[in-house]
Parts: sequence; structure tokens; C-alpha cells
Amino acid sequence: MNNLDNINYDINLSDGVITFKNVNTTLGFVRYNEVALIEYIFVNPMFRRLGLAKKLLQIVEEKTKNKPKPQDPVSPLGEKLFKI
Repeated sequence: MNNLDNINYDINLSDGVITFKNVNTTLGFVRYNEVALIEYIFVNPMFRRLGLAKKLLQIVEEKTKNKPKPQDPVSPLGEKLFKI
């Protein structure tokens, strides 16, 4: 069991955007295209290091059937996430 298992949140799926929300706030979201290029990914600082970004990317991969890749330019934090 990881820290993500202890958080209650809803997943909202729309065309090109996946959002994790709870009653009070947005925990994180990702914006992507049909070939899984990640335009933007964000996790609320209060919920970082719990596996939310990895879960968002996993859902992108499931929906697009492609491994998510960052769209250029990539931020320093993005480089760590994608291990470029």
C-alpha cells in the first residue's frame, strides 16, 4: 500500500485532460494529445510525492495506447519525472 491509497479523490476524464479532484481542491491534472505527448502536468504541492503524477501518466498510456512523452520544452521537474 502506498500513500496514494489513503487519499479520496475523483477522476475526471475529458478529451485531452485528466483531473484528480477531492471535495476541496484539485490534486493534479495532465493535458495531453492523441499520441500521448504531455503538454502540461501539475500536482498540487500538498499532494506531491504520493504517486499522483505516475498515476496520471498511467491513465494517459491506457487511453492513448502510447507511452507518454514530454512535449518540448521540458521543465527541470519534468526531466526528473520522465527521466530524460
